[in-house]
Amino acid sequence: MEKRKLGNSDLSVAPITLGTNVFGWTIDQAKSFEVLDGFLEAGFNFIDTADVYSTWKPGNKGGESETIIGNWIKERNNRSEVILTTKVGSDMGLGEGKTLSKKYILEAADASLKRLKTDYLDLYQSHFDDLNTPVQETLEAYDVLIKAGKVRWIGASNFSPERLKESLEVSKKQSLPIYQTYQPEYNLYDRADYEANYEQICVDYNLGVFNYYSLASGFLTGKYRSEDDYNKSARGGGMKKYLNDRGREILKALDIISEQYNATPASIALAWLIAQPSVTAPIASVTDLKQLKNFSTAAALELSGEDLSILDEASNWEIAG
Repeated sequence: MEKRKLGNSDLSVAPITLGTNVFGWTIDQAKSFEVLDGFLEAGFNFIDTADVYSTWKPGNKGGESETIIGNWIKERNNRSEVILTTKVGSDMGLGEGKTLSKKYILEAADASLKRLKTDYLDLYQSHFDDLNTPVQETLEAYDVLIKAGKVRWIGASNFSPERLKESLEVSKKQSLPIYQTYQPEYNLYDRADYEANYEQICVDYNLGVFNYYSLASGFLTGKYRSEDDYNKSARGGGMKKYLNDRGREILKALDIISEQYNATPASIALAWLIAQPSVTAPIASVTDLKQLKNFSTAAALELSGEDLSILDEASNWEIAG
């Protein structure tokens, strides 16, 4: 399978990233192991998690996804076969809030490594920006971790364009570790923010982009066509914002292209992302092996210029306003 380089790092990843926020939330460890095994067997290698996954489930305290992945890595003895990334800086409910202070990062990194049962992270990401901490302090924390061999490369997510650029410039001026990746929200429906505010930054600094909500929380799978479909999953209640004229046009375009390729709308939506020049490996979550087949289909698809134009026109945010 084609591998793509993440920014200016030495990390090469398959063109779809496995999102693991569902581990310990909507699927248990046994099912998570099944998904991880299938993902690796299909030729993919990039796994994304975060320390905060999944605090939102009653009874969870955070670290559930990391713990499951760590148990899988230990049982399969396959650490060298995967590119592993986790995130720091989200609110873990410990009274710290969302923070990227040096002290917090150093402690959180050790906690994540322990749960993941590994002595290094291929990529460590700032999950949310912390306006109360100077970017230099955050980068100095990563410098300590890299020099200690605990982290190989760093990335960012959910920054303002201004803070992202500031971080990149401070890295260069102060000879500190520099973000190699950016993780934005981006999909066929949610295009405006990334394309208007972040894409050029990512291109100018050669940041590897692996975007989240690639399938718009499931809307782009096509299973939510009316209010009657909201109860199909835990995320169904959030579909209301997508079920408008533009959303229906996007689903119509996905139906047209998916029929042409005998593929699912989800595969086509992922293939569209893979075809975007600034995107490296979109993130998607699955809860079973049937859904995982969409990854292989999408990675193998080469959408034509006409296909891309149909999808672009249906989802054009500039026209939609």
